[in-house]
Amino acid sequence: MKKLLLSLALGLGLLSAGTFALAEAEAPVAAATEASASAAAPATTEAAPAAEAAAPAAVPNKGDTAWMMVSTLLVILMTVPGLALFYGGLVRSKNMLSVLMQVMVTFSMVVVLWFIYGYSLTFTEGGAFFGGWDRLFMKGIWDNAAGTFANAATFSKGVVLPEIVFAAFQATFAGITCALIVGSFAERMKFSAVLAFMVLWFTFSYAPIAHMVWFWMGPDAYTGKEVVDAMNAKAGYLWQSGALDFAGGTVVHINAAVAGLVGAYMVGKRIGYGKESMAPHSLTLTMVGASLLWVGWFGFNAGSALEANGFAALAFINTFGATAAAVLAWCVGETLMRGKASMLGAASGAVAGLVAITPACGNVGIGGALVIGFLSGFAGLWGVNGLKKLLGADDTLDVFGVHGVCGILGAILTGVFNSPALGGPGYVADWVTATMVTSADYSIAAQVWIQTKAVLTTVVWSGVVSIVAFKLVDMVIGLRVSEEDEREGLDISSHGETAYNR
Repeated sequence: MKKLLLSLALGLGLLSAGTFALAEAEAPVAAATEASASAAAPATTEAAPAAEAAAPAAVPNKGDTAWMMVSTLLVILMTVPGLALFYGGLVRSKNMLSVLMQVMVTFSMVVVLWFIYGYSLTFTEGGAFFGGWDRLFMKGIWDNAAGTFANAATFSKGVVLPEIVFAAFQATFAGITCALIVGSFAERMKFSAVLAFMVLWFTFSYAPIAHMVWFWMGPDAYTGKEVVDAMNAKAGYLWQSGALDFAGGTVVHINAAVAGLVGAYMVGKRIGYGKESMAPHSLTLTMVGASLLWVGWFGFNAGSALEANGFAALAFINTFGATAAAVLAWCVGETLMRGKASMLGAASGAVAGLVAITPACGNVGIGGALVIGFLSGFAGLWGVNGLKKLLGADDTLDVFGVHGVCGILGAILTGVFNSPALGGPGYVADWVTATMVTSADYSIAAQVWIQTKAVLTTVVWSGVVSIVAFKLVDMVIGLRVSEEDEREGLDISSHGETAYNR
C-alpha cells in the first residue's frame, strides 16, 4: 500500500510539473465565458464549446439532456462491467481479479483526474495542443451572474446542454480509453505501476490528443465570414486540418492501442509465453462482457451527436449494422482459416466492428457502415494472428490487433465513405452557411490523406509519451512483478484475494 501511495504521489508530482510548464508555454487563457467543450464528433463540423455569455437566451432541451445522461450511463456500462468482464474472461483464472481491479480502479482514478484538471486541459481554449486552466477543479461550471449552470453547445446553433452533463459524458471517454490499455500487459504488471503510468499517459497523451481532434470554438462563435479564420485558428491542431472523428477512432482506440503495444514491449512477455497454455479461463464471461460493450457502445457513438436527433439515429444504426457485419466476417474468416468459427472469434469480431465504426458512425451512410464493419472483421482477425506474430510482442488481450488495426481502418475509411457519392453526408467546416459539400466538391483522396495524417500524429504522439511514461515508472517503481508472484497469479500476490473460491 505504501508503494501504491508513493507511486501515485510521484506520478502526480511529475504531471503537475509538466502541465504547469505547458501552461506557461501556451498563449494566455481566454476568459471563462469563452471556454469551449468539444464532443466526440467529426472534427470539421462537430465539437461542443461552452455557450458564450453573449447568448443567454439559449435554454437546454430536456430531451437532449436526458439522452446525454443516459449515454453517459451506457459508457460507464461499457467499462464496468463490460470491458472488465470481457478482459477478465480472457485471462487465466489466477489473474481474473487483478484485471477487474485494474480496469475498475483505472477508470475511477481517471474520472477523478478528469474533474480536477483533465476536462480543462482538453476542452478550454489554450493552444493547438493543450487547453488552458479555465475549468481547473471545474470552476465556472456554476454561472454566478446568471444564477444557473453554464451551458455547452451542441452541434446546432443556439442549442445547448448543461456543461456538467457534457463534462460527465466526456469523463467516461477518458476513463475507458485508459482502461483499454490494461489488456496489453495483463497478468504481469505491478498494480502500483499501472496506476502511475495511467496518470502520466492520461495527462500527456489522452488530454492533448482529445484537444487536438475535438476542440473548437463552437457553431455560435462563427457569426460571420470575417471571423471564420480567427475562430478556426483557436481550434485543436487536428481539427484545424479537417480530420473527422465522430466518437474516438484516433482519440480513444488508436491512442490506447499504441500505448498498449509499447507497454507489451517494455514490460516483456509473460513467463511461459509460447510454451505453456494460456487459454482464456471463461469464454462465457467474455461473451457477457462483449455483449455489454455492444449495448453500451450505443451511448458511446450515438451520444456523441450531443442531441437526440437524426445524426444520433444515424450513429445508432451504423453502430448496430457495422458490428453485426464484423461478427459475421470474423466467423467467415475463422472458418476459412481453421474450418470452424469460435465464440471467442464472434466476440472479438463484435469489438472489431465497434472499434472501426466509432470514427465513422455519424460520418457515413448505412451502406458504408456495413462495408466498414465487414472489412474490420477480417482486419481484426489478421491483427490478432498474422500481425501479432510479425510484431513479436506479447499483447496479452490483443489490444493493438483489434483496437489499433480496426481503429486505423475505420479512421481512414471514414474519409472514403463520408463522400456524398457513397452515401455519406460530406461535411464542411463552414458554420456561417451550415452547408454540406456536394459530391462534386468532395475529394476522397484529399480527405483520406487528412485522415492518414491524423492517424500518424496519434501514433507518434502516443508512442513517444508511452515510452517516456513507462521508462519513468520503471525507474521509480519497477514495471513487473517478481517471477514468483507472476507464477502464483496476481489475484493473490497483488490483492490477497481470489476470483473463485474452490
